Amino acid sequence: MSRFIYYRGSLSSCNYGCPYCPFAKTSNTRAALAVDAAGVDRFVTWMSRQTTERHQILFTPWGEALIRGYYRKALVQLSRLEQVDTVAAQTNLSFPIADLAEADRRRLALWATYHPGETDRATFLAQCRALDELQMDYSVGVVGLKEHFDEIKAVRAALPEFRYLWINAYKREPDYYSEADIAFLTEIDPWFPLNLETYDSGDQACRAGASSFAVDEKGDVRRCFFIPGVIGNIEDPAFEAGLKPRPCTNASCGCYIGYIHLARLQLDSVYRRRLAARIPVAYQTEPVGAEETGPT
Repeated sequence: MSRFIYYRGSLSSCNYGCPYCPFAKTSNTRAALAVDAAGVDRFVTWMSRQTTERHQILFTPWGEALIRGYYRKALVQLSRLEQVDTVAAQTNLSFPIADLAEADRRRLALWATYHPGETDRATFLAQCRALDELQMDYSVGVVGLKEHFDEIKAVRAALPEFRYLWINAYKREPDYYSEADIAFLTEIDPWFPLNLETYDSGDQACRAGASSFAVDEKGDVRRCFFIPGVIGNIEDPAFEAGLKPRPCTNASCGCYIGYIHLARLQLDSVYRRRLAARIPVAYQTEPVGAEETGPT
């Protein structure tokens, strides 16, 4: 069996000030960071014991995690576990790339977002080149704001052709994009139309809570980030009994980390072993034998 596990601890701080993010330019106290670090360590220790299944893992923090050394250490440790097919993290790349040098590059992949206005293009691309030198798999993304269109085009031109550039659709304003805008963004990101849509998910079959689930810093398990309610704790083996197929209880789902598990979309065929890192098969740089199989 293959599982997809999200990890989001208590970290709620970021070194960037993006106007579309509620965690922009926030900070945590040392005490709060210690709690978060303990949670990450608990998760890594638990994962080291999960040897009967295959796993994709995605760190999706409220803020920027990889500026914290304990998150970088966790990625390296998890990448070296045979039962992990992919471990990925959402990041703005503003951290020492060299700290990932000891990771197993077959398993570690990054979901990197470029934020124009928070860093300059040259600095971001230099970090991408540092990942290239480590032969690390990664995707690059940008929020599809109209004022970013020129930067999106420039970054696409600067990246190697084989590197996937995804675009997060801006959905806070109805009818934000014209037909010409959609055509422009789809030419850059062929899968942009998938993200542009908000999917009807009520009573729909979804892997969330069955072969996919979310873990927090306490070890508490939820079906997904968008459905409240704890179904167990990783320290209690009985939580496994709570993992079972069930329909979505939300009316809609518009976020990549949610809709990728809707059964009817069959997105395994698009991303397979790099679902967690948001890298389509066409852009994956190195297959890893049996690890190519997606969640079931």
